[in-house]
Amino acid sequence: MNGRAKFIDQFPVSHETLVSLDIYAEQLEKWQKSINLVGPETIPQLWSRHFLDSLQLLPHCADAKTCLDLGSGAGFPGLVLAIALRDRGGAQVILAESNAKKCAFLRHVTMLTKAPAEVRCQRLESVISGLSPPDIITARALAPLTQLLRWCEPLLKSGTTGLFQKGRDLDLELKDATRYWDMDYEIIPSLVSDMSSIIKIRAIKPR
Repeated sequence: MNGRAKFIDQFPVSHETLVSLDIYAEQLEKWQKSINLVGPETIPQLWSRHFLDSLQLLPHCADAKTCLDLGSGAGFPGLVLAIALRDRGGAQVILAESNAKKCAFLRHVTMLTKAPAEVRCQRLESVISGLSPPDIITARALAPLTQLLRWCEPLLKSGTTGLFQKGRDLDLELKDATRYWDMDYEIIPSLVSDMSSIIKIRAIKPR
């Protein structure tokens, strides 16, 4: 069973979403030849390493319609979530990315897939400061948890839920972060790797 077939077996999606993901995969492999969008060694595992890793957040988004994805890069998880959220009327995902070439890629795939996404080619701090609190804020492998919380504190204190994908150092990152904040959080095991997890943060307040 190839990666795409295993993905469908593990995380069934609508026909429309699958068609859009096929377009996404084709464009990523094409653009990867001239722009370093993802680690080249991860391309053969695109459907599990990137698509499934992104879509596993969807069940934890409840009825969310607005999402901010920090440091979107090649669009994981933000653009994948936007494609899946297209079926929810009024859904919008803001993709915050400061690299102009990656922003061009994100806009291109957004146009082709008609995903409800808006690319903001700005520094994260600028995007956050000018934004009304979204329902969800996401980030994957962007920065240590303490730094993420410094960026996201205004939103998390205003009712936004954080879904942050972390690796094997989450325990150490949590130990550091709880020196500065009290948090209402939950650790969710990853579907992709035993060494990864999702930390779901519903509220924080400074200590």
